[in-house]
Amino acid sequence: MARVRIIGAGRAGSSMAKALRAVGHVVEGPVGRGHDHGDAGADVDAVIIATPDDAIAGVAATIRPNPEVVVLHLSGSLGLEVLSPHARRGALHPLIPLPTAELGAARLASGITYAVAGDELASQLAASLGGRVVNVPDAERARYHAAACIAANHVVAILGQVERVASSAGLPLDAFIDLARAAVEDAARLGPASALTGPAARGDWATLDRHLEAIDPAERPGYRAGVGLALELSTSAVTAEPVEDPVDDVPEVRTPAVSSVVG
Repeated sequence: MARVRIIGAGRAGSSMAKALRAVGHVVEGPVGRGHDHGDAGADVDAVIIATPDDAIAGVAATIRPNPEVVVLHLSGSLGLEVLSPHARRGALHPLIPLPTAELGAARLASGITYAVAGDELASQLAASLGGRVVNVPDAERARYHAAACIAANHVVAILGQVERVASSAGLPLDAFIDLARAAVEDAARLGPASALTGPAARGDWATLDRHLEAIDPAERPGYRAGVGLALELSTSAVTAEPVEDPVDDVPEVRTPAVSSVVG
């Protein structure tokens, strides 16, 4: 097991400290602001920087380099260049939300995916937590992290719109959570294109127009954006998988009505 020091006492650092301790690693910290990090690499195998992204390079620069110590960060979007003072560098990004230290620690050890780069110790730490490892090089990390944000942040933002529109009809968000959960499970099981249902998928432009008429004007840009994404997915599915015996009543994906729905 590794000896690890964690810098950054927020949700990510606190979650990681609890999770690593629970599987037998010796963990010091997390330590927050106001500490002198010059000797952070003393008497440990690894230093994990769990600060916000814009602070990682500054923190790494204050740590005296030790050729035997691995310095890692938990950022999804940054590469290894922010750790440039150090010979052994790594990235260890957990692909899961960490809302609290307790819930975060449990999730970190629940078999999640970790995006790693650099030193092999990053993969070893992920494996010790029971994680699945994907290697994401520096050149791909911004795209990887964009996908992660869409998967989590954008989905939550969409549920915020669900809550607002449902509330305007006198209904709670809870009534729609099973629907959202089933849709995500279908996408995981069948693939997004096969899981897509609803009026955009079947070209029901009259229903989409009724939706736009009914909802608050402030909600229409977000709704149109969602319809546009659904149409793009539906179009790509039709293009990728041509039907041998097309059904006559399947509407064309692009009709004059589309412009009124999506823009």
